[in-house]
Amino acid sequence: MAHSKFECLTLEEMIGRMQQYNPGESLAVVEKAFHFAQQAHDGQLRKSGEPYFIHPQNVASILVEIMLDGPTVAAGLLHDTVEDNDDITLDIIEKEFGREIMELVDGVTKLGRLNFTDREEQQAESLRKMILAMGRDIRVVLIKLADRLHNMRTLGFQPAERQVAIAHETLDIYAPIAHRLGVYTIKQEIEDLALRYIDPEGYREVAHKVGIKRVEREQQIQTIISTLRDKLDEMGIKNFEIEGRPKHLYSIYRKMVIQNRHFEQIYDLIAIRVLVENIPDCYSVLGAVHTLWNQVPGRFKDYISVPKNNMYQSLHTTLIGGRSIPTPFEVQVRTYEMHRVAEYGIAAHWNYKEGVSGGGLDKKLYWLRQILDWQSETRDSKEFIDGLRTDLFSEEVFLFTPKGDIINMQRGATPLDFAYRIHSQVGNACVGAKVNGKMVPIDTELVTGDRVEIMTSSASKGPSMDWLNVVKTQQAKAKIRQFFKRELHGENVQKGREMLEREAKRRGVKLGEITKAEYLEPLLKKYAFTDLETLFGAVGFGGLPSIYVISRLLEEQKRETEQENVKKGPTLPEPKEVLKQGKPTHGIYVEGGPGMLVRFAHCCNPVPGDEIVGYVTRGRGVTVHKSDCVNAINSEPERAIQVSWADEGTGTFNAAVRIVAYDHPSLLGEITVFVSDMGAPVTAVSMRSNKNGTVTIHMVLQVTSKEQLRQAVTRIQKRSDVLEAFRSVS
Repeated sequence: MAHSKFECLTLEEMIGRMQQYNPGESLAVVEKAFHFAQQAHDGQLRKSGEPYFIHPQNVASILVEIMLDGPTVAAGLLHDTVEDNDDITLDIIEKEFGREIMELVDGVTKLGRLNFTDREEQQAESLRKMILAMGRDIRVVLIKLADRLHNMRTLGFQPAERQVAIAHETLDIYAPIAHRLGVYTIKQEIEDLALRYIDPEGYREVAHKVGIKRVEREQQIQTIISTLRDKLDEMGIKNFEIEGRPKHLYSIYRKMVIQNRHFEQIYDLIAIRVLVENIPDCYSVLGAVHTLWNQVPGRFKDYISVPKNNMYQSLHTTLIGGRSIPTPFEVQVRTYEMHRVAEYGIAAHWNYKEGVSGGGLDKKLYWLRQILDWQSETRDSKEFIDGLRTDLFSEEVFLFTPKGDIINMQRGATPLDFAYRIHSQVGNACVGAKVNGKMVPIDTELVTGDRVEIMTSSASKGPSMDWLNVVKTQQAKAKIRQFFKRELHGENVQKGREMLEREAKRRGVKLGEITKAEYLEPLLKKYAFTDLETLFGAVGFGGLPSIYVISRLLEEQKRETEQENVKKGPTLPEPKEVLKQGKPTHGIYVEGGPGMLVRFAHCCNPVPGDEIVGYVTRGRGVTVHKSDCVNAINSEPERAIQVSWADEGTGTFNAAVRIVAYDHPSLLGEITVFVSDMGAPVTAVSMRSNKNGTVTIHMVLQVTSKEQLRQAVTRIQKRSDVLEAFRSVS
């Protein structure tokens, strides 16, 4: 069983402990939240059969143990009330407890009530919501970590397949977040708990091997502590503590399985921690242990002078004790304050709740700002999860600027990544790089200690599309994509405006006359455009034909004019509905009854859910168009015939989609498989290259309805390599 230092506290115990570590804070809100949540969850049970309120009570207890403030503890008690009660809303939480607590609860609440295509998408969007909330208030993720810890402790009551899935998510996402935030006391426990479900045999093997010779190791630990205590007393060091460090099974497992090391090759099975009052005493203790025992070469780490990115500070050294202590052992030396930060990480800093960035906290949370930068550019759920894993899991290298400032980046980073880390403009203007005074290619992998100098030029035209294959960090990729999106957008907006002006002139009108808000609104709403500029951009890159846009705007102008006239004259009769009698032909009822030949126009490819109109074609029966199709609009009115859809589910229909995306070797295959996996088989596809490093893909999909087509296009739009995706129209 994983070691745990947390216990479930009563309300009185919570209040008592909070008064100890934060005297003077009003805790009435915690008491109110306790009773509110208790009542909200009354009658609800967990899968274990226990009253549900035990869960938020445990979450709040964990938050108290890591010494968080009243609003955070209150939010921990309330975090499931909105999700699990239809009659409790965020508005009610805000009314009862204030905006601060409401926003914390909202940040932790999953997006469970929205419709997602699969569990992965739901997971991704819930995580994205949490990351965004973290950017506003880091306490959100501390509540989430406490929530996840208690859920992991009770994971045995979930179905077997859910146990493994939740354990993987914990190990892939939440443990790395806890590591980044420096909350080791939670990180280590959830890692050990996750391992029990992911690899039960591996867990038992490690636990067994650690348990063997436990008595022998404890004797060795006591010998080390006794020897070191005598030495420190002799040196006159005051107020120190020496303790044996508890074993973290997952860290041993990783070394054995991932690093392929034998159990006997693991040096931290015996670990000693020394706590002192100040930094000079840390180095004095280090000197003492190196005089008492032999140091293992290459195993000394000074995290005091160069702290880890998660604020962790300590001295680490590995030693060999001779005959009395034949097994190598590790000694960690740190101050009491460093130890508090090592245990609780970000939770040990109180400035987050005051909204100020003192003590270099902003710098320590740079990794979070990186994620916030690129996540907005990553629409595809799978890519977001993969990118998050990469950013959280990646090992770090420490690099130097020409001025001697330390920059930490993920392992594998290149000079180009370094340039974008400094600033977007430095990256965009990069023309070369020096590493340790020598010119190097921009795809050179940087290593700890490298001094990096970026060469820039004001004459630079900006990044190349090839750079997306050079950079390794998600942040750099996002900034390069932003550049091209911005550049291409401006170019396409201008091009689209000119195309529409020409088409409007051909129709004998001025563009300004038909782009009034009332004419534009239906078109903007239909394609989810935010404004006229977005429409121009879509026309410019070929997503919408200019003839179609102008036709629709003219139709809206005509409709508005007719409505005004209607107000002044008699009401016109409503068009008759097609009598649905007999069997439909290809899912279509035609005025006049069954038996007529029906075909679908290839110019607009109507699908069930579209407004449609039929036209009698000599020798070809009835051709069905979308009612807003340009060819239908320009057809002879006397050939029109009323048509309507039969009930949905009468078959599959072809629908054309146009995609503009960044070019890469596997693009066409990836998108084809991506669309087919959504249940919309691709029946035809073509691709042409554009001059700006993009490609235009034309696809014909088989769908059953307009809604299925809409979902497919929406999913395509979310891919990070896709600039735009639209249903093709004539």
